[in-house]
Amino acid sequence: MRADIVVLPGDGIGPEVTAAAVRVLETIATSFGHEFRFARHRIGGDAIDATGEPLPDETLAACRDADAILLGAVGGPKWSTSEPRPEQGLLALRKSLDLYANLRPVRPEPVALDAAPIKPHLLAGVDLLVVRELTGGLYFGERQRDADGASDLCRYSVAEIERVVRRAAQLAQRRHRRLVSVDKANVLETSRLWREVTTRLVRDEFPGVQLEHQLVDSMAMHLIARPREYDVIVTENLFGDILTDEASVLAGSMGLLPSASLGEDRRGLYEPIHGSAPDIAGRDIANPCGAILSGAMLLRHTLGLPEEAELIEAAVSDALANGAMTADLAAPGRAIGCSAMADAVVDSLRHRLTDCPVVAELRD
Repeated sequence: MRADIVVLPGDGIGPEVTAAAVRVLETIATSFGHEFRFARHRIGGDAIDATGEPLPDETLAACRDADAILLGAVGGPKWSTSEPRPEQGLLALRKSLDLYANLRPVRPEPVALDAAPIKPHLLAGVDLLVVRELTGGLYFGERQRDADGASDLCRYSVAEIERVVRRAAQLAQRRHRRLVSVDKANVLETSRLWREVTTRLVRDEFPGVQLEHQLVDSMAMHLIARPREYDVIVTENLFGDILTDEASVLAGSMGLLPSASLGEDRRGLYEPIHGSAPDIAGRDIANPCGAILSGAMLLRHTLGLPEEAELIEAAVSDALANGAMTADLAAPGRAIGCSAMADAVVDSLRHRLTDCPVVAELRD
């Protein structure tokens, strides 16, 4: 397998966590005989400082030509009052590549349950996937502001709703055949359309999938009170942004969670869900697991390498179970740094690779 992967380190801890993810992907490539070619480009605040633009033309062109994109994080207080803003680069990239479906899996690691602010018995067995619409809604609607106020337009077309719900229902078919659609249909017209389209599409195209509708405010409560009951959750852009950050507490740390942003073709954008964390940038204390697991999603969803993806996921679990934890998870005085966490994952991965029959055949 040959693949061109664009790495967008971005801002804050982005360069540290993407470096860790690249190390793990390189270990996989060497062991399985793949050729992954990595090219680094600027985005976000880093790009603004260098070029004046959050998404330079060179970066966008490289991403369009790549098989996959690995992103660190964008933003920070340095650019909080600037125009353009770093986040505009990420939004523009998603829109330009039409990456309309954001997949965020949440599966708490047993050793991290004590770090979560939720009672451990509520988290046992949680395995859910949030599918967030990514290129429509308030974030991309017409906006205006004057001395008396401001407005943001939220608009969704039938086609935009259909394609993301269809992707979510397809994923539910491969899992436990349960789909929850989240809206605010008791108030918003866009949500009423969302509910109508979702009901029709699932009924007509996915009769074997059990569909449930939830209002976003009640879903925010149920996600914490009974997360084990959910399989696949699909929702619009703003609600998905909020709910997935809320869901991160189920895992014990936002630093553990990966994501994939996908369109109609196999190319995708992969990134940890955490932000740039400028307060800890450059201190080698960030948690790289979300970025490493995003690399595993890259292998699975874009490159079609599920065995390699599973090995990375198992290696992260092994490293955590063996006590390797960064400051967001570890007991006081027992934390290791970002680089050391990457070392622990690579060591666990190499141990698993010694027992991998495919790798053994390649060696022979």
